[in-house]
Amino acid sequence: MKKKLTTSIVLLALTSLLVAGCSDKKTEKNTEIKQEKLIKEPYSERQFLMGTYVQVKIYNEGKKDVLKKAFDRIGVLDREITVNEKGSEVDEINEQAGIKPVKVSSDVYDLIKAAVGYTEDSNGGFDLAIGPITQLWHIGFDDARKPEQSEIDQELKKVDYKKVILNDKDQTVYLEEKGMSLDLGAIAKGYITDEVVDVLKENGVTSAIVDLGGNVYVLGNNPKSESGDWKVGIQDPNEARNTVVGTVEEKNKSLVTSGIYERYLKVGDDVYHHLFNSKTGYPFDNDIAGVTIVSDTSIAGDALSTAVFSKGVKEGMAYVDSLDGVDAIFITKEDDIYISKGLQNNFKLNEDSPYKIKDIKDLK
Repeated sequence: MKKKLTTSIVLLALTSLLVAGCSDKKTEKNTEIKQEKLIKEPYSERQFLMGTYVQVKIYNEGKKDVLKKAFDRIGVLDREITVNEKGSEVDEINEQAGIKPVKVSSDVYDLIKAAVGYTEDSNGGFDLAIGPITQLWHIGFDDARKPEQSEIDQELKKVDYKKVILNDKDQTVYLEEKGMSLDLGAIAKGYITDEVVDVLKENGVTSAIVDLGGNVYVLGNNPKSESGDWKVGIQDPNEARNTVVGTVEEKNKSLVTSGIYERYLKVGDDVYHHLFNSKTGYPFDNDIAGVTIVSDTSIAGDALSTAVFSKGVKEGMAYVDSLDGVDAIFITKEDDIYISKGLQNNFKLNEDSPYKIKDIKDLK
């Protein structure tokens, strides 16, 4: 029996997914009715925020003003959550590690509570307390380096999600040991994406695309498609952004990818990506080049893309299959693709793709 994610988790890498019109010919009357007030050329805005490009497209006629409300919400959350921004609430939590609890906004508290839930559920595959290790390597920044083993061993002592203490009554977060730090980079964009979708819905938007640097959510019906589905391209983990290996057709779903292609550090002949094992202090070393999670919420996709990546293809697929409402596409370093049960009749591989779709049963 598949298990459902807990309520606290459902409250709420890097990726690139393309969205285009779908040409499926299936048509239903209720779909046509919903599309009557939709426009094929959307109101659209794109801004550089949180170190990435953020784009929102709205296909409901007369809803252009909602774009500002959506970006205003992103701005508030960015200021509250961003770890490397002085004055953010998460930065304050890290500064007060081992000193005192920090009272935070409901946004930050909900995000951290959800992150704890995903950390516990994945047994640390996704780990919100990985901050000391990610800061040590600093992959993705100009000062990125491979640390000495002694440094890694020292910082690993500060990674312990069980010492992240939450107080629901006072809405405080406390890191019990000095030197501990939260890193919400693998989940924050998912939370913000879901919040933007909520803003759109609250303002009467029923058809839209939200893309926070690759965290993609496709809302409602696609006015360019008779079926109402959106065709979403899956990033090729071995190529530059916007190069896809195939497509799926979805609506009211989030698609998030984690992979080794986005941020990495090259030292001699060795390449170190940015997805870290909280038990070793090194990047995960397995057969996955990239994994895409399809889920009802973007925060689930964000956290699970890292959690699933940590397990490798075989264990990762078993984990996905144990969850309700979650599917995945795995791409391996050997150029093989494995697809979870819910997507096997949906994913379409590009005709000129060098990849091959394999059965998980054949994986040793």
